[in-house]
Amino acid sequence: MSTVTDPGYTTDLDVGALPTTVFGPRDIMWWGTLGFMTIEGMTLVVCVATYFYLWRQPGTWPPGHTLLPSVFWPTVHVAFMLATNLVMMRVSRLAHRLDLAGLRRWLVIASLCSVVMLPLRWQDFLALNVRWDTNAYGSIAWMTVGLHGSLLVMNTLETSVFTVLLHRRPTERHFTDASDAAMYWYYMTWIWVPLYVMLYWSPRVL
Repeated sequence: MSTVTDPGYTTDLDVGALPTTVFGPRDIMWWGTLGFMTIEGMTLVVCVATYFYLWRQPGTWPPGHTLLPSVFWPTVHVAFMLATNLVMMRVSRLAHRLDLAGLRRWLVIASLCSVVMLPLRWQDFLALNVRWDTNAYGSIAWMTVGLHGSLLVMNTLETSVFTVLLHRRPTERHFTDASDAAMYWYYMTWIWVPLYVMLYWSPRVL
């Protein structure tokens, strides 16, 4: 029971019935995650704008004597990334059910998936078939892959640490955190799709 005091009146406010765990826009961390996604998205938008600005300059694209990027490993990677969303959908459902045992198991799987993405990202770099310092095309291509790669690294660390905490010191708050983590995961994987098309397929048709 809480008392709200105002110079004009005094009343009692019963907050006992309010939920202690909320999801989506009712959770302040949901808004924090959304803001973080917006900031990261803007950096990638700048990369896209720079890429097409350079393409519009006189000359061939990619520049002469530059090999076209390979597509096999990048395609394997983007397919794997999208498939992991099924894991995070399961994580989100378990979080909403407040199922601690199930959430622990599926977050271990999610952590393993995030670790697998790291060597696949290195293959994305190699598939560009150009060094970062060869020309402007190589620089912006490496920058785009690297910036998104930083999201993969941070997500791997965050998911791994969160999984450990959930096994050692679980709290009710962690269910909301897991739901927010799933939302970020969807963003991280789907935003790579247009970048993958731009980097590995557009040089073949531009």
